[in-house]
Amino acid sequence: MDPDPGSAAAPVDRLALVLSGGGARAAYQAGVLAGLAKAHPELAPVIYTGVSAGAINATFLAAHPGSFVEATRDLVGLWRLLSIERVLRTDVGTIAASFARWGGRLVSGGRGRVSRKARALVDGSPLREFLAGHLQGSDGAITGISRNLDAGRLHAVAISTLHYGSGDTFNWLQARGVEPWLRPGRRIVPARLAVSHVLASAALPIVFPAVRLHGGWHGDGGVRLTAPFSPAIHLGATRILAVSTRRQRGGEESDPRRQRRYPSPAQIGGHLLDAAFLDLFDEDARRLEKVNQICRALPGASDLGFRVIDTLVVRPSRDLRPLAARFESRLPRALRFAGRGLGSGEGGAGSMLSLLLFIPEFLESLIELGQMDATRYGAGGLPAPPDLCRSSSIPAPG
Repeated sequence: MDPDPGSAAAPVDRLALVLSGGGARAAYQAGVLAGLAKAHPELAPVIYTGVSAGAINATFLAAHPGSFVEATRDLVGLWRLLSIERVLRTDVGTIAASFARWGGRLVSGGRGRVSRKARALVDGSPLREFLAGHLQGSDGAITGISRNLDAGRLHAVAISTLHYGSGDTFNWLQARGVEPWLRPGRRIVPARLAVSHVLASAALPIVFPAVRLHGGWHGDGGVRLTAPFSPAIHLGATRILAVSTRRQRGGEESDPRRQRRYPSPAQIGGHLLDAAFLDLFDEDARRLEKVNQICRALPGASDLGFRVIDTLVVRPSRDLRPLAARFESRLPRALRFAGRGLGSGEGGAGSMLSLLLFIPEFLESLIELGQMDATRYGAGGLPAPPDLCRSSSIPAPG
């Protein structure tokens, strides 16, 4: 987490919503937010940041014309419309041809031209069509964001992608009255956000095709995103509500001595994906809390450009991997066959499996878990910091 020079005396209260990645697991975020909005109808984020599947949720909420209660309710409805056929093509011919092309590239040493169809393992065109139907306007932009900015209901939206050419993280920013900031390895690019930006942020490497933006190829923004909370802080957040898609790690979930089988590619891949997309989210949340502790304890911390940012991180109360394993058999036959070839049916492979498990029953279970977890905040259990339940305000548009 970066200090925010010059913002220690920020006079305007701004609540930011920070959403991590996680593929299909992002349905959990929809459940949490709908539950929190119902319990605290005064919640009104004015800053939205998201990465990967979290970028879908962030842009949908930022573009919604109604209240936060209405927006989160409709977000749940959006996830209930999703199925794996609306995310990728799952027919046997498409999947078999994809694996054949990639196998051919391997045995040929990568010779010959790379066809458009060989750029990814799956055809994600259905997701583009689905998001276009629910997000964009006639010119391709997510017009609701501009409308809310002009109305003064929104301060800023930022979503992250990885630029494959440079390896830099790009933060695509749509805001009013915000100057881009500079950090090594990160680029802040003002933009009128469109479905292409969202698709790029959610383009899981190798699995989904990269997206061309402003002359470069971009993929999942969770890769190399070393400071997920940084955009919200630089955009002037005074409070942060963050939703992760993974349970807090601890030593009680499993005994490391129990695994006897050699780890499958799916199990190894799941840990790599968690390391890329969620470990840094957890680490940045810890850094933010450390800085808050320093600010509270050290007189004059604000003179150095630091300030307290009330923060609540909501996480699943259950490990989602066993839940995902319960629904693995409901994947389309071709995708299930390919996944089992990588060991998706073996123990511990649920992290990778859950990313693509856009099965309505699994998504509904995640939504219900999110709504249940949201009830813990504000009514006993683990109460949210009281400051998170204030109304946000932004200056009236000039």
